[in-house]
Amino acid sequence: VQLQASGGGLVQAGGSLKLSCAASGSFFSINYMAWYRQAPGNQRELVARISGGGDTFYADPVKGRFTISRDNDKNMVYLQMITLNPADTAYYYCNVGVVVSLIPYSERYAWGTGTQVTVSS
Repeated sequence: VQLQASGGGLVQAGGSLKLSCAASGSFFSINYMAWYRQAPGNQRELVARISGGGDTFYADPVKGRFTISRDNDKNMVYLQMITLNPADTAYYYCNVGVVVSLIPYSERYAWGTGTQVTVSS
């Protein structure tokens, strides 16, 4: 499974960005899709997650500002970010769980290459 993230960049505080991540490779379906971020000196943390059925979870710091969505036909996951602030500065990674075998059932988890988001004050 390969993941390619894009959409990061430099933005002023209060601005917006939309991240995209495309999944490719050999798999039957994608279960969950998620975005994580890691700032220098910090551990990688979950930002948002969306299930195969569309249920979403957001970390407290981004609730109300970030929206995760997915396009199952294109195997894409998106992260719309608004009202960005310097604390959002980090490297953002996409993460997916895919079904690679039906009998026996088997899942695989993959990480994307990441994209840098920098928010200036």
